Amino acid sequence: MSKRRNPATRFAVCVRSHDLDVLTPRMIYQVLPDESAAKSNYVRVVDNEGEDYLYPADYFMFVELPSEVEKALLKAA
Repeated sequence: MSKRRNPATRFAVCVRSHDLDVLTPRMIYQVLPDESAAKSNYVRVVDNEGEDYLYPADYFMFVELPSEVEKALLKAA
């Protein structure tokens, strides 16, 4: 298995949402690094509107994807 090209690139699956217009359960989202948000148990996610925004960390489960899948997701964004 190949290593990630950018270790800061992470992905998560939405497992809950209070606003289905911006977050869709079972959808994969790109997570952007934000140490300050993480300290408050939030994550910065590129949502359905294409904007990065802070959401509660318990809305997501982080996933490890093959590098080919990560590349395809980033290219499609």
